[in-house]
Amino acid sequence: MSANSEIKTQRRAIVGTVIGNKMDKTIVVQAASLTKHPKYGKYYKSYKKYKAHDEKNECGIGDQVLIVESRPISKEKRFRLNKIVEKAKQAG
Repeated sequence: MSANSEIKTQRRAIVGTVIGNKMDKTIVVQAASLTKHPKYGKYYKSYKKYKAHDEKNECGIGDQVLIVESRPISKEKRFRLNKIVEKAKQAG
């Protein structure tokens, strides 16, 4: 391989809902996944929260966003905002 060629790895991408944006340049995203119970076979939703880097502070609570895995930004932030899929509907 030459010195100029880089190997690009596929980064994990997650679609979720913003549930917190009170920190500066940080959003909390909740992602749901459907899991099958090993014994009974029933499907149930399980949720996980991710902290993601939002450089421009452009996300609001309720927005659907796409976050991608990146290098560690802080102790808990391992994702960054890629794009806002859908803005939250305004009440009123």
